[in-house]
Amino acid sequence: MPKTISVKDLTEHFQLEIVTGHAGLKREITVVDLYRPGLEMAGYFTYHPYERVQLLGKTEISFYEKLDEKARIDRAQKLCLAETPCVIVTRGLDVPDQLMQVATERDFPILRSQSGTTALFSKITDYLERRLAPTTTIHGVLVDVYSVGMLIIGSSGIGKSETALELVKRGHRLIADDAVEITQTPDLTLIGQPPKLIKHLLEIRGVGIINVMTLFGVGAVKNYAKISLCVKLETWQQEKVYDRLGLEEERMQILDTSIPFVTVPVKPGRNLAVIIEVAAMNYRLKKMGYNAALQFTTQLSQTIMEDMEDHDET
Repeated sequence: MPKTISVKDLTEHFQLEIVTGHAGLKREITVVDLYRPGLEMAGYFTYHPYERVQLLGKTEISFYEKLDEKARIDRAQKLCLAETPCVIVTRGLDVPDQLMQVATERDFPILRSQSGTTALFSKITDYLERRLAPTTTIHGVLVDVYSVGMLIIGSSGIGKSETALELVKRGHRLIADDAVEITQTPDLTLIGQPPKLIKHLLEIRGVGIINVMTLFGVGAVKNYAKISLCVKLETWQQEKVYDRLGLEEERMQILDTSIPFVTVPVKPGRNLAVIIEVAAMNYRLKKMGYNAALQFTTQLSQTIMEDMEDHDET
């Protein structure tokens, strides 16, 4: 179900003045984009995006006031639609009488801000991008390892929280344990953060719930992080063939974003914290253009070719 916010939420966040239309504050905003109706003031409403919040600045208001009485009422009636969330007048400008009249008759919200049009346009867009961004929650642990956001997943009891605790002891930072709230930004970046109720908390079976920030200090936690790599912990299966070179990169789909994905088999004697540290460093090297597995296979192929040439000569 698409996310929405109310006009009332927008009004309170930006401390906008409610000029008229108090009953319409419950209207919902469903799209991030805003709109400045310039062509519409001239009477061209064919492709008017009525579902967007409408901003009227100095340019739009001054043009509107030059129209005759009939045209002003016509423009006001076409702007104040049931599908349109609200109209925001910027720079503290006076709301034209005809627009005020139509909005009052229809309980349509007209808001006013003292901010400049361009600045307010940018601020509201950023706000709506955050509030309306797609979100999901995944069972797992999110840690920051060498500035790489590592999402650790796996079945219950596999050792995710214990691994996170060891990583914290090694100087890395915990973002979330047990549940990770993930938001997708417009550029398809995944941002993970903890639910408010369990922020900075870590559950260790046999010990209980601990507060990582209290025990290890403020440097051991982080409020959010970009998710760059997913690590799945699974019980070692003798019959399963695991990737030993790392040439084929698996990927995991979260919302509309695909991120690298590695599977780490778990069995006694394996230091998972060290393995995850190495995975993070290897990820950073790949982003810098160095792929150890690819270099190894290239050198191996060259060696085989040289041996074959030497054999042919003999």
